[in-house]
Amino acid sequence: MDIKSMRIGVVGAGSWGTAIASLLGMNGFGVDLWALEQEVADSINDKHENNLFLSGLALSENVRASTDLTSVVSDKKLVVIVVPSHVFRDVASRMTKDLLPSAVIVSASKGIENKTHLTMSGIMAETFGEAVNNRLAVLSGPSFAREVAVKVPTVVTAASVDAGVAKFVQEVFAAPYFRVYTNSDVIGVELGAAVKNVIAIASGIVDGLGLGLNTRAALITRGLAEIQRLGVRLSANPHTFAGLSGVGDLILTCTGTLSRNHTVGKMIGEGKTLAEILSSMRMVAEGVKTAHSVYNLSNKLGVEMPISHAVYAVLYEGLSAREAVYRLMTRNLKDEFDS
Repeated sequence: MDIKSMRIGVVGAGSWGTAIASLLGMNGFGVDLWALEQEVADSINDKHENNLFLSGLALSENVRASTDLTSVVSDKKLVVIVVPSHVFRDVASRMTKDLLPSAVIVSASKGIENKTHLTMSGIMAETFGEAVNNRLAVLSGPSFAREVAVKVPTVVTAASVDAGVAKFVQEVFAAPYFRVYTNSDVIGVELGAAVKNVIAIASGIVDGLGLGLNTRAALITRGLAEIQRLGVRLSANPHTFAGLSGVGDLILTCTGTLSRNHTVGKMIGEGKTLAEILSSMRMVAEGVKTAHSVYNLSNKLGVEMPISHAVYAVLYEGLSAREAVYRLMTRNLKDEFDS
């Protein structure tokens, strides 16, 4: 089959979902994009622009938006899910009856479910059945939506337990400005993608407090160490965290001005409350909810994650940002690589 004749379903028309849909459209595929908001669907169809979540950028004319999830998912050999993690289960459940039994499903959502502590692949295994694992891929890496939409050279990884599925996704997504590697470590890629958002909030707090580049570099480095500790405990490949979905995405999200999670942290460091910040944001900062998941999961598994716990305490327990930094800096002294 000529894959260019394949029509693709993309579920989620936020900034990242829209950028992915446009990328696939630019690659020559017909794309059906599911939008929650009618105004978003109308804007994409009438103006080839997502005026709510990716304003000012022209989208591929091969993208057609709809608020009808069934029409977007039905009869598609490839479906990409790009919705916030806290609604992922609900949206996936609504898709179940319409998915082709042979459909390849790509998750581009980043997070850990609060109640179950599952990543998105775990939610899909529960929702679609364990057999989906052989048709599932995860797409992740340092990739701000707006930069992908304007064709800034970007490099990501596609992870699947099935090498053929990973290769298929690689070929569909690859473009001269969008390089895709393959990986077999699904859980490692997902954990790197999720937990880096929590560390990015901490990085933003550091910047909001005006603590300097030494502090930020140390925080990113030690943040990576605790992401890796959690990953190894959950049987991830430790090498994954030195790759694109690990240190690559962590650096981007902790330092980039387009990072919503870094922005949330910076505003906290400057003295704003979480309630004030969230009320002013239309788009989701995944790290806020993931901080809760990581706190509970790490406690359950007995994994030491002091930075993530400090972020949780600042967000949910009223700990001041400066006190959180002090507590981290005055912890018991230890060997750098003592796990």
